[in-house]
Amino acid sequence: MASRRSRLYCVLMSQPQLTTRLQLYLNYTGDRLNFGLAAEQAKSEGYKVEMVIVGDDCALPPPRGVAGRRGLAGTVLVSKVAGAAADAGLSLADVATEAKRASEMVGTMGVALSVCTLPGQVTSDRLGPGLMELGLGIHGEPGAAVADLQPVGVVVSHVLKQILSKEIQYVPITRGSRVVLMINGLGATPIMDLMIAAQKAVPELQLEHGLAVDRVYTGSFMTSLDMAGFSITVMKSGPTILQRLDAPTKAPYWPVGAEGDRPPAKIPVPVPPPCSSRSNELQPCFTERFFCIKMIIQPQELSEQGCILEVAIQAAADEIINLRDKLNEWDSKVGDGDCGTIMHRGATAVLEDMKKCYPLNDAAETVNEIGASIGRVMGGTSGILYDIFCKAAYTSLKGSPIITSKQWASALEASITAVSKYGGASAGYRTMLDAFIPALTVLKEKLDAGDDPLTAFLLSSEAAMNGAESTKDMHAQAGWSTYIAADLLSLVPDPGAMAAAAWYRAAALAVKKKLQPSES
Repeated sequence: MASRRSRLYCVLMSQPQLTTRLQLYLNYTGDRLNFGLAAEQAKSEGYKVEMVIVGDDCALPPPRGVAGRRGLAGTVLVSKVAGAAADAGLSLADVATEAKRASEMVGTMGVALSVCTLPGQVTSDRLGPGLMELGLGIHGEPGAAVADLQPVGVVVSHVLKQILSKEIQYVPITRGSRVVLMINGLGATPIMDLMIAAQKAVPELQLEHGLAVDRVYTGSFMTSLDMAGFSITVMKSGPTILQRLDAPTKAPYWPVGAEGDRPPAKIPVPVPPPCSSRSNELQPCFTERFFCIKMIIQPQELSEQGCILEVAIQAAADEIINLRDKLNEWDSKVGDGDCGTIMHRGATAVLEDMKKCYPLNDAAETVNEIGASIGRVMGGTSGILYDIFCKAAYTSLKGSPIITSKQWASALEASITAVSKYGGASAGYRTMLDAFIPALTVLKEKLDAGDDPLTAFLLSSEAAMNGAESTKDMHAQAGWSTYIAADLLSLVPDPGAMAAAAWYRAAALAVKKKLQPSES
């Protein structure tokens, strides 16, 4: 279970037919988005997916916005619980329930005596001689505070008081509770020093906090390369938790149980091919491969819906390309200044790939391919969010040869739900959802009232633009803008929201021009 300087990622299979997945990962924005994208991809291929996010950081006070508590070494214990539950044959839902319950019972705080060395970079000098850093994350990022170096007993006492704080109540542990203790090395701490920390922690838990210590795990379980220091994790225990932690495992860094025997390795079960129809078309067969290649080389004869989809995509991508400099200008004031460049990269890839391989007569598959194009080149938060957006829309649309206007509305709703779920934002958070949510509201309202679909599309695009403009008056609660002063935010709209509104509006106007050329 020891790791390099990386997040701990676990994918657990709870049923032998391998049609279910439990994703267990640490609470960082990038992790949530990437695993969210993986979940949407799996769902689109017919898999059932449950997700458990661990945020066991006890160093920081209750956070602003949607970031939440970071995931730290407590994830190791949650992973062991989930893995043992899955190995015991529990259903996916029951494994997820046990993992979530375990994640709510655990708290962690770290202490560093040195800074880790990033490959190819000079080691940071932010932590000078005689200093220690309290409350750091697992990637070498700065902690909550820097203090003079103290004896290990003082440090352990401070960390345990923080984890078990009655004022903040990070974990539901009170006097009389039974707990599990983990002393985790950060990569360059000798096991002897970790044992000394454990020797100080156990009586502190028993005498000062009135807790019974059921298990103590000491070792390097989640590391940050060559960082000197350790983290302390306390988890509330119980019969089920102990049963899962004591269950045999072949993980090489898990402490050997009382019997001292490691279970034999199991023969891996091959993963079945994806369930989607397009993936099945690409199985290794000469005739099918030739057919697929031929389809890409020879242009399709587009249906009416395919033609409309083509002009909408073309217009949306062109608008983003034209807006590159303006988006960068806005983003330089409220972000890291590259929103336009990233969006331009995605739009260019979409246009190039549309000419080569988009099956425009199949709207669902085209949306899926757009997500693949974006995910391949865009990067950053925007790239992941738009890939999630497209995967969710594809899942909603697939199986329908002709997509109705209400199905498009349902797909937009599914995309908004997915982006909100994995990105953590909602209406009023000053993100691209502040363009999409008003658009969806108007689109559904007009369609339910029996309005012409084109009219509903155009009116919803106006609502998207108005929503994006209104972000000037919003207090940022997600993304880079959360770190920017409110008076600066009021000067410009959110670049992501403006980009979303711009391409949505451009697509609506292009469809109008296609269907009503005389009025355009």
